[in-house]
Amino acid sequence: MVEISKDKDRLDIPAIHAFLTDSYWAKGRTIKEVKNTIVNSLCFGVYVDAVQVGFARVCTDYTVFAYLMDVFILPQYREKGIQKL
Repeated sequence: MVEISKDKDRLDIPAIHAFLTDSYWAKGRTIKEVKNTIVNSLCFGVYVDAVQVGFARVCTDYTVFAYLMDVFILPQYREKGIQKL
């Protein structure tokens, strides 16, 4: 079962940091910076059987503006239709 949650307490921050620091757009981002971006953004965790397999965050004013960032599904969970939810 796939679940999408806005509960920041469920986020696996070390896993998010590990993925992001290996990406071309966030290479070198510190864990402190990742934590700060999570605190200051609307975040979504994607879970399969309670294991986090994806992440996305939105910088928004909650009225007019929203910018989607740091979107990913872990490589081993890609091509399974999860990204289409």
